[in-house]
Amino acid sequence: MKLDLLAIGVHPDDVELGCSGTIINEVKRGKKAGVVDLTQGELGTRGTVDTRYQEAAAAGIIMGISVRENLRMRDGFFVNDEAHQMQLIKIIRKYKPDIVIGNAITDRHPDHGRAAKLITDACFYSGLAKVETKDEDGQPQEKWRPSYVLHYIQDRYIEPHLIIDITDVFDQRMKAIEAYSTQFKSDGKDGPQTYISSPDFYESVIARARMLGKRIGVKYAEGFTSDKKIGISNLDALIKIET
Repeated sequence: MKLDLLAIGVHPDDVELGCSGTIINEVKRGKKAGVVDLTQGELGTRGTVDTRYQEAAAAGIIMGISVRENLRMRDGFFVNDEAHQMQLIKIIRKYKPDIVIGNAITDRHPDHGRAAKLITDACFYSGLAKVETKDEDGQPQEKWRPSYVLHYIQDRYIEPHLIIDITDVFDQRMKAIEAYSTQFKSDGKDGPQTYISSPDFYESVIARARMLGKRIGVKYAEGFTSDKKIGISNLDALIKIET
């Protein structure tokens, strides 16, 4: 299956928090989107690996994605080396996405920035013919390099290069986030309160979307960074902003 968009997160829920609105937008436009989680989030204080899989599946249905895979790298202890890059290269060549969206280039959680570099490097090496990989059936894979690699913004604010209007799908986006009920509820049922289970964190997610929306004259938006300059085919692609 070829995907138009592949979103990658080091932890289940990273994609939902970072770019689920954009995913939902694209799916509603008829595009095929998928998600790859690098780890099972096994170091998370609340919930379990099993509940994370259940929540990820539920969130995937809400977003309307075509596929979701987990590479089962070690949460907290994966590294950006050849072995991990090859895991990701196989996935990129399997789905041949035109656009990859990955973790923030730097953030409060050290896994996020390390994952961002791993994703960027794997996308580049995936385009080299002499980097040889095989699929699940043992057949050689063709080289593939996405046209764009974007990075969403996570806990710490990063000035975006691209801001996307998600106003029409904001409620659906928040339902995808809320699918992770063990992570974003502070009733104590699934473990002690954490940084992300507090009501303040949830409110900050909404506030960030409002702030980015205000930057482009809409109610809610998501922001992304890119090492590569982003071009448009014509001026009709620019949204109208009230001045």
